[in-house]
Parts: sequence; C-alpha cells; structure tokens
Amino acid sequence: MVIIKEFKELTNCELVDIFKARVMVFVVEQNCPYQEVDDLDKISYHAFIKENDEILAYLRIIFKDDYAIIGRVITTKRSMGYGKEILKKAISFIKDNKYNHIEIEAQTYAIGFYQKCGFIPYGNKFIMDGIEHIKMKLDM
Repeated sequence: MVIIKEFKELTNCELVDIFKARVMVFVVEQNCPYQEVDDLDKISYHAFIKENDEILAYLRIIFKDDYAIIGRVITTKRSMGYGKEILKKAISFIKDNKYNHIEIEAQTYAIGFYQKCGFIPYGNKFIMDGIEHIKMKLDM
C-alpha cells in the first residue's frame, strides 16, 4: 500500500527510514557523493511503500504554480512492481490535486520505465551529480 504524507506528517522513524533508503540507493549504490537530503524535502509530499520498517519504494512530489515535479524515485526491492505501483499512485494523487502536468529529471537508464507510464522525454541529455539524466513530462 502506498502512503503519501506531507513532510510535517512524517514520523521521526519514517523520515529516518526514507533518508536511509535514499542514501543507500543514490549515494552508496550509485557511488555518487552529493547532498541527498535537501530543503525541498520540507515542501514535498513523500510517497512510500513500507514493510516491517523497510522502505520498499519511495518518491517525492513537489507542487509548483501550475505543474508538479516527481523526484527521488527509488525501489529497494527491484522487479517486484513497487516502482510502477508508487508512480501510478503519485500520478493519481497529482491529478486529484488538480494538476495535469508532471515533470521529472530521469536517469537515462530509466527512460523506458517512465515511458511505460506515459512520460515523454524532451530536451537534451545532461549530467547531474555525475549521472546522465533527461527531462521527461506527462500531460494528463
């Protein structure tokens, strides 16, 4: 089950579990030292799937003036469908909040995953924190 909470609604334990999972994937696994935890966390909605105090999937949603941004998408248990489940729930949540345009900065290895959910790449590939990315969008 996907849980979506504003930053202020997260428990201390949930926040620690989320940060541990994000650092494990983005910093340790990808060997990419950068400031993973940032001030955007404070203005984000945090979506996660959790089982026995372990984050299985996570993403954050930031609402801008007329669009939403999905970022920090991870799964810690891969090939189990958690990524698709959490992304679809986030899209639905964004739509329910009356936004109909979503943007992401996807790592290029994940382009196919996002395309299966309706996202379209645009612009040129770019390097962010040493990893190749591309902007993608979804208009609903």
